Amino acid sequence: MHIKVIAISLALAQVATTAHAAAAKTTASSNSSTSTTSSSSSKDYWKTFTSPVNPLNISIPVLPQTTSHDPTQECNAYQTPAEFKFVASEWPNIWEVATSNGMNQTAEFKKLYNSIDWTKMPNIPVRKATAEGGLDMTGYDESKDPDCWWSATTCTKPKNPGINEDIYACPEPDTWGLTYDDGPNCSHNAFYDYLEQQKLKATMFYIGSNVIDWPYGAQRGIKDGHQIADHTWSHGLMTTLSNEEVLAELYYTQKAIKLTTGVTPKYWRPAFGDVDDRVRWIATQLDLTTVLWNLDTDDWAAGNSEPVSKIDQNYQDFVTMGSNGTFSKSGNIVLTHEIDNTTMQLALDYLPKIQQSYKHVLDVATCMNITYPYQEKVIAFKSFSDAIASGNTGGLPSASVSAAAASGSGAAAASGSGANNAGSSSTPAKADAQTEKTGNSGVNLAPTTAVLAASFAALALFA
Repeated sequence: MHIKVIAISLALAQVATTAHAAAAKTTASSNSSTSTTSSSSSKDYWKTFTSPVNPLNISIPVLPQTTSHDPTQECNAYQTPAEFKFVASEWPNIWEVATSNGMNQTAEFKKLYNSIDWTKMPNIPVRKATAEGGLDMTGYDESKDPDCWWSATTCTKPKNPGINEDIYACPEPDTWGLTYDDGPNCSHNAFYDYLEQQKLKATMFYIGSNVIDWPYGAQRGIKDGHQIADHTWSHGLMTTLSNEEVLAELYYTQKAIKLTTGVTPKYWRPAFGDVDDRVRWIATQLDLTTVLWNLDTDDWAAGNSEPVSKIDQNYQDFVTMGSNGTFSKSGNIVLTHEIDNTTMQLALDYLPKIQQSYKHVLDVATCMNITYPYQEKVIAFKSFSDAIASGNTGGLPSASVSAAAASGSGAAAASGSGANNAGSSSTPAKADAQTEKTGNSGVNLAPTTAVLAASFAALALFA
């Protein structure tokens, strides 16, 4: 796992560096992003967040950073409006563990921490990281796997009480669960433009530090109708963090997404898939459900620890599974990334083939019949059956979603209820425990590919 941790961390650091100077210059001249509203329990924490953004009426300014396909322009730091500024004293340091900058000593965080009954947490130790950046699994009983430690066994069914069950596969047949980790990437305009052109909606797992660095990128995700989810603040191995650190990694990412998009996610994905029942339990206290996967493209490794040809083969194998009956009874959720030019170009290369091979290519909320994937119920997702019938997936104003879906009748589920069926339809593929386990007709890409190829060639500067 240490190779993957180092490689992904370096890639994330490269695209983040250009934003740090701007973040450091930001002053406390803006309005605070939190209010003094008291919460009755830890799961009410999100009610203390405020945001200047109306998620139903997002207007992204026309800037080179938001419209260009040239990464040298896209990845220039930009100044946001006064009411949207980052108040450094209210946040962890960018790309550091989320208790940094004294966050665990603030009244805001202490109130949250003290609202949790920690006596109910499973008695599971904090894991140790190796000197190489991996996980020390010495002495852990993988045969019994008492802690449902995914990194050791790919366990997806919590073994302790009071924990939200994992989602790791779409239950619907012939379905590709479309997910992308590590955004928002500053240079994703060409990629998101393509998804918009093809009317494809994905579940985007955003890193809190990236959201603060590139807020308009996060807004693009919600504006385009993608499902936005939490991917921690600093992308570290969660089982190696203390209780305070785990809570802070999740909480401040939630706060960042709310500030920039106006919504608070109810779903999250651990970096590298590193989760056990202690971490799951803490996430549950924030009403967060873990989303994993049952297919991993390993796209992050392309051109790094693996030749691109190996990742091409992974993609092709998964495409073949869509037509050979592998997913004829239930679908998948696939791990892919928007981390750099290579991973986004691979997505562009294979999405047409995926759409040819699978009947349905869509976000996790839709495939799981999750009507409300955010705490705020202003955005809703249609049930799987309604979305397929209408040809309209992704987030919509709640008022426009059918009465059946909104009420939870028929194929639609009530808020988050689809998560309780997660994993019932298929078994996750056993992958290397030391690494991140991380239908439409074909599309003629000829007019688009030349433009995108030029854009992604330039993006090599940041890869």
